[in-house]
Amino acid sequence: MTMTLQDHSAISRVMRSDRGIKWFVGLLLAAAVLLPLGHLLFPPESSLHVSTYTLGLVGKYMTYALLAVSIDLIWGYCGILSLGHTAFFALGGYAMGMYLMRQIGTRGVYGDPLLPDFMVFLNWDSLPWYWHGFDMFWFAAVMVVLAPGLLALVFGWFAFQSRVVGVYFSIITQALTFALLLAFFRNEMGFGGNNGLTDFKELLGFDLQASSTRVGLYVTSALALLAGVLVCRWIVASRFGRIIAAIRDSESRTRFIGYRVEHYKLWLFCFSAMLAGIAGALYVPQVGIINPGEFAPINSIEAVVWVAVGGRGTLYGAVVGAILVNYAKSYFTMAWPEAWLYALGVLFVLVTLFLPKGVLGLVQRFKRAES
Repeated sequence: MTMTLQDHSAISRVMRSDRGIKWFVGLLLAAAVLLPLGHLLFPPESSLHVSTYTLGLVGKYMTYALLAVSIDLIWGYCGILSLGHTAFFALGGYAMGMYLMRQIGTRGVYGDPLLPDFMVFLNWDSLPWYWHGFDMFWFAAVMVVLAPGLLALVFGWFAFQSRVVGVYFSIITQALTFALLLAFFRNEMGFGGNNGLTDFKELLGFDLQASSTRVGLYVTSALALLAGVLVCRWIVASRFGRIIAAIRDSESRTRFIGYRVEHYKLWLFCFSAMLAGIAGALYVPQVGIINPGEFAPINSIEAVVWVAVGGRGTLYGAVVGAILVNYAKSYFTMAWPEAWLYALGVLFVLVTLFLPKGVLGLVQRFKRAES
């Protein structure tokens, strides 16, 4: 699994020849610059002004896009369909939420310098041991990737060593996220119960409601998405990427010629989980809350739909799908809230039947027809 000079030169050639990646990088960098400038430079009455709401909404979409990229990495390139990937997203979000709760201090409703408000309300007399260290940003940042990574390592080791594949793996990943949903709903777990963690005040000393902070979070989300796509593209274009593609196409043959298939799948699954954790950590300060609802199995299914709509096995297609579907969700939940889940189901069926390669596959089909 080590990288050779030939691997690096091959990656460079692929990156130079992949026009999709070039367009993606250009558009994302433009969005990372133009939207904050529209927010900071133009007054609210100007038609060029970008509101705080719009900036936060697009920033949230970018964290969803990073989650979609993490799913596309394992599903599109290795054939591992996880229907519980939002569990890792939520764990990263809770790690960031715990840090933000520790920053509230005496500004909470009950004014306790150590215990979050929900613990005071539930008559907790001391801070649980697993909350210690979250008053430091570096510790929280480590836990953002460590908690999802460790869960993926333990879960993936047992699953892959047992050679659980296909629909069976999808089912147990959904069972995993449902079990976490039930656990985090319990008040005695110490994570806020069904209300979750909220009422955040500041991040690294900066007021979360300030325009400059919102811009910083937006730009950080955009750069994290860019880095995530490029790192994943680097992985799949390498020798390691060719091996995981071989596993996707024929796992038994790849194992027969001597590769430790379980090791490759486990490494990729853990990396994907940590990427999802980073997405969750960026999501929480922008929306201002994290609760057990993020573990809901329907969220993981939605994330898979994002990838399918955009076009799996492309990475930037996952970004397109996440933005398109969530934009449609924002519209439908305001216009016809009761119809959204039906629309999502119909969308998934139509994409599966008529657009197996997603929106990007449709675009490529039109290009071939024109040429």
